Amino acid sequence: MSKILIVGGVAGGASAAARLRRLDEHSEIIMFERGEYISFANCGLPYYIGGEITDKEALTLQTPESFYDRFQVDVRVNQEVVSIDPKGKTVKVKNVKTGATYQESYDKMILSPGAEPVKPPIEGADNPRVFSLRNIPDTYRIREYIDQKSPKSAIVVGGGYIGVEMAENLANAGLEVTIVEFADHVIAPLDYDMACDVHNHLRQKGVELILKDGVKAISEDGEQLKIQLGNRAIRADMVLMSVGVRPESAIAKDAGLAVNPRGAIIVDEKMRTSDENIYAVGDAVEIRDVVTGEKGYIPLAGPANKQGRIAADNICGIESTYGGTLGTGILKCFDLTIATVGITEARAKALGLEYEKSFTYSSSHASYYPGAVNLSMKLIFGKDGKILGAQIVGFDGVDKRIDVIASAMRSGLTVFDLTRLELAYAPPFSSAKDPVNMAGFVAENILTGKVNVFHWNEVNDLPRDGSVTLLDVRTPLECETGVMDGFVNIPLDELRKHLDELDKSKPVYATCQIGLRGYVACRILTQHGFTCRNLSGGYRLYESIYNQAQPVKHETKINSETMRPLASTIQVNACGLQCPGPILKLSETMKNAENGAVIEIKTSDPAFTGDVEAWCRRTGNTFLGVSSEKGIFKAVIKKGGSAPCANYTANNKKNIIVFSGDLDKAIASFIIANTAASMGRKVSMFFTFWGLNILRRPEKVPVQKTFMGRMFGAMMPRGAGKLALSKLNMGGMGANMIRGVMKEKNVNSLEEMIQIALKNGVELVACSMSMDLMGIAQEELIDGVKIGGAASMLANAEESDMSLFI
Repeated sequence: MSKILIVGGVAGGASAAARLRRLDEHSEIIMFERGEYISFANCGLPYYIGGEITDKEALTLQTPESFYDRFQVDVRVNQEVVSIDPKGKTVKVKNVKTGATYQESYDKMILSPGAEPVKPPIEGADNPRVFSLRNIPDTYRIREYIDQKSPKSAIVVGGGYIGVEMAENLANAGLEVTIVEFADHVIAPLDYDMACDVHNHLRQKGVELILKDGVKAISEDGEQLKIQLGNRAIRADMVLMSVGVRPESAIAKDAGLAVNPRGAIIVDEKMRTSDENIYAVGDAVEIRDVVTGEKGYIPLAGPANKQGRIAADNICGIESTYGGTLGTGILKCFDLTIATVGITEARAKALGLEYEKSFTYSSSHASYYPGAVNLSMKLIFGKDGKILGAQIVGFDGVDKRIDVIASAMRSGLTVFDLTRLELAYAPPFSSAKDPVNMAGFVAENILTGKVNVFHWNEVNDLPRDGSVTLLDVRTPLECETGVMDGFVNIPLDELRKHLDELDKSKPVYATCQIGLRGYVACRILTQHGFTCRNLSGGYRLYESIYNQAQPVKHETKINSETMRPLASTIQVNACGLQCPGPILKLSETMKNAENGAVIEIKTSDPAFTGDVEAWCRRTGNTFLGVSSEKGIFKAVIKKGGSAPCANYTANNKKNIIVFSGDLDKAIASFIIANTAASMGRKVSMFFTFWGLNILRRPEKVPVQKTFMGRMFGAMMPRGAGKLALSKLNMGGMGANMIRGVMKEKNVNSLEEMIQIALKNGVELVACSMSMDLMGIAQEELIDGVKIGGAASMLANAEESDMSLFI
């Protein structure tokens, strides 16, 4: 009979203890855990904070008592192993409640200390309103703070798995949430192009993103916290630090066990450390990357469980090895599911690998069966067909597709094998050509030369001088929702009729919505003597990257009680239309509807959610609510109705439309606005075209833009401090003179006036249509600006006793 010590519970330690007992009924097994809980659902902790999981007990998978009853394991909670003596084969244990210490001997030992949150050296990070999430006590502290203090806003520092999950759950708990991420995108296992769908979804759900910036300091600022970033400060009621984890391996290092530069414990394929009697598992150990063969660090629950089992097998004399980690992971982000396996394109490029990539968009199940939604898949593969990695973002069926690809990678299958996989099919579950098959078909076509591709990041650099043919083969209606600069529209079904109009000496760069029709176009053109490349992912991918969604701050739940007695419901699909398209479509439908009918309109334009309520107020129709699901916004409106959807006080509102970007006119508009606000008036300022420059941030914000967007950005002033005078500007001298006189006369600067206006409740609204036309992204605007359309501006005008156009 041997004596086995296990240091740490949860995934690795608890699974090792259970496996040991199943294999060996007679050995003495002692498990130490410095906290109160030996086995808990750490991946479920954010969902308790957000209210999805309501029962505290559900988080605890095993108690010391239940574990002993089942496995006869001596579980000692609140007892920390503080040192190891490998030569004497003893450990020193400290009772964390009493401080008393004692020694315990062992024959074999398994280390499962896990990982700890990284604590960056940020001034003020020890503030009691700054939290991190690692265990159940952390969870209870966050939940109790929300329940007792009712915070209104939160900053999540770090956009990794936990950061995004916490952003969702804090938002579900009723807080306004901002994610601050130092990288240019959230979710490190994603490439930037796939992360853009996640960015759009987060913003549509009301989460603000601040990318390529970090927190420098945190301090008290009245009732809130002031969070100082690189170039500006933001405020919130609480902060959650989620900037990653590191192996908690101090006792291993102090005992002389080998660790890598990151601090992860080095183990062999049997999970043995540099001491043959000590094993290590879980988030504290170094792993081998299956794809690259390199040593690395990938802390995941699945590998930890398997490693615990393997360590137990070897202790019991059963030959068992760990074959490395693929890094298969999955994440819920509101309605969206994000899954990854293998390496990213960025990693493949850094390693100097010869690789290719493809982007495919497939329905989660047969498109003719109700409820089908697209999922986006990026496949990274070697020139020999080896699958290097995959990333999938979608609303349904993501999990099973990533699992299929992960299984294929573990089995050494290639992209050619993906085309031959026989996967389960029935219309409610899949398509006859599953999305995994489709990804294989596209990759095979690329590798076998049936099509040459180009990618989204090459589009804006293509020549527009007539030396190449830029071809969009979508329908004219599709093109009305947006086109890429310089592309000529010839619908695919009409392409053969227009072949004589195209110059065979010029390379053709073709696109469609998702890449499928572009491929067909290239096959037609190639067989008629043209050289053709197809845009992988099509306009759908390009738009998701360059036309980022604007944030939607609030949802109004649909009033089902009001809807119940109504006779008829008219379904309107306005998806893909931008302002004022959805409002115009709603208006047209309403004209032909019977009084009392319900219009249910769906759109992908987030600005519509603000416009539709204002439109209802002014047209005498009844607004029943708006909701969003899977990136689609649904508004419900009843035709007619005696009660307005929102009350307002007549002759008490001021509406200012700021068209000009001149300094003097901007100053005048804010003087009027602030004066009206000081008199208790409600003021709305609608900024359109050149007036948008007043609201731009003074610093350069790194955002992806079209060619025309970059041109506009370079030529227009960046923020209030760069505006010129409409008269006597004299190359900027006049503007500087005005600013000097204002300072001398103790008149607030324009920048100060803007902040005063926000503080006094003046509503600053940026025209979404003008932003789109001029290539201004939401990230380039100062904090506090709302996004709206023409309908909300007109509603404000009609409800005001004064409207000014400046």
